[in-house]
Amino acid sequence: MLMQAYHDNEYGRKMNNDAELFEKLCLECFQAGLSWRTILYKRDALREAFLGFEPALIARMDAGDVDALMKNSGIIRNKKKIEAVIHNARLHKAQFPDDGDFVRYVYGFSEGAALCADLKKRGYRFIGQTMCVSFLLSVGAVKAHESQCFLHIK
Repeated sequence: MLMQAYHDNEYGRKMNNDAELFEKLCLECFQAGLSWRTILYKRDALREAFLGFEPALIARMDAGDVDALMKNSGIIRNKKKIEAVIHNARLHKAQFPDDGDFVRYVYGFSEGAALCADLKKRGYRFIGQTMCVSFLLSVGAVKAHESQCFLHIK
């Protein structure tokens, strides 16, 4: 039910909000090595723990926050992923300061390898090519739905 609702209402749809795109990038980071179903089940807890995925708020988190997050059983407790989200929020805030900057940036890419290379060049952590492909598909930067899907756009 959760996966069906995600597919029908979110997957492959363009976003025009920097914060929503940043959240999706963070969720893709947490998803590495796990199923998307796990992320969906933990998404609300992740949103709460990471202050609505607002980069300016996450950027202020410190080692004490990391320790507290590692004790939060509602989220994915992977220290490298947690630290990467905080690190990436700091970069994000500095590199995409104005509303719409990240939207324009993301939708300027049509393939994951290029996005991955650029994010790594910018200093982002826990970013991989497969993750970037999945991210671009999930946010509608690349056609995501197969031809037999009712959401397929010709």
